[in-house]
Amino acid sequence: MSDLFLGAPHQEHHEAPPPSRRSRRDDKEHQAKQRKHRRRRSVVVLVLALALVGGAAFVVWSVVGGLFTGGSAEETVQDYPGPGSGEVQVTVASGDTGVAIGQTLHDAGVVATVKAFTDAYAANPGATSIQPGTYALQLEMRAADAVNALLDEANRVSSRVTIPEGYTAAQVYQRIYEVTTIPVEDLQAAAADPAAIGLPAEANGNVEGWLFPSTYEVEPGTTAAGLLSQMVAQTTSQLTSKGVPQDRWEDVLIRASIIEREAKHDEDRPKMARAIQNRLDIAMPLQIDAIVAYGLGKSGTELTYADTKDAQPPYNPYNVYKLPGLPPTPIASPGGASIDAVLNPAEGDWLFWVTVNLDTGETKFASTFDEHQEYRDELRAWQEANG
Repeated sequence: MSDLFLGAPHQEHHEAPPPSRRSRRDDKEHQAKQRKHRRRRSVVVLVLALALVGGAAFVVWSVVGGLFTGGSAEETVQDYPGPGSGEVQVTVASGDTGVAIGQTLHDAGVVATVKAFTDAYAANPGATSIQPGTYALQLEMRAADAVNALLDEANRVSSRVTIPEGYTAAQVYQRIYEVTTIPVEDLQAAAADPAAIGLPAEANGNVEGWLFPSTYEVEPGTTAAGLLSQMVAQTTSQLTSKGVPQDRWEDVLIRASIIEREAKHDEDRPKMARAIQNRLDIAMPLQIDAIVAYGLGKSGTELTYADTKDAQPPYNPYNVYKLPGLPPTPIASPGGASIDAVLNPAEGDWLFWVTVNLDTGETKFASTFDEHQEYRDELRAWQEANG
């Protein structure tokens, strides 16, 4: 009966004894060690992960970093050890500073940094005398060597041609050919194309008088048209800067070219400008030998008395003994002093001038023909005394 109410037969249960204090302490120490081990492992994993990320970032920056900074690993080099190798041509422009030259050389691969060059430039007392032009230099030069190379004319590959005052166009062509080897025929062809050289309409297609006398840098590859256009541009710049109205350009150049061929000293130029104007004012023929000689393709010393008479056709259009007024074109390339003389003639009533000493260029001016004859006699006496 008791089984029905009490369920299944009674089973004996044995409960585990409660853990001792030592066991609990051992468990706690074990758990602490596991937590410490897990923390240590996490730190190691984190360090390894950071190292991997940092390494990957360095690789990426090494490859593409220059795209953002514009530089490269080579820029850490402040100056090449030299002596350099290969060859490259670089151009120093007129007015370039040390910094500008340094940038040009750096861009061409000549120097490692602009700073290396500017430091060497500042340390070299002669650096400020570096001239404009194109130079043949080596790649990866020491900055100090690059400065010295630019000071050495032997490294210049451009030509420097100087055109004296009073040269005719034919003389200009010959001088250019002698210095640059640009053929005379190429220069003549360029001059025959006014548009190609920027010749103003006032010149009426004739380049005579428009090739300004100066020194020009002729870079490798410069064409005949390119060089002549520089000379024409210099002439128009001179006239413009002096305030000459464009419709007077040709007239001023004609007068200035006559003075350029006749005057020996600057102080005589304004007097000649006044004498020319005085003759034109009274419709008196100019009777200037240099003009007649130009028309005949002669030098003034070759001119004869018969040349001035011009008795038979074809008549010389530059024979100002017979024809009134100015010649049809300039007779040479005038310089700035002769142009200034035309724009600012001296005050006086002179009609004549004659050089009485061909060695010193002493020139005397006269207002009357009789006075002029006296000065001509003085010239003849000097010629006899000097053979």
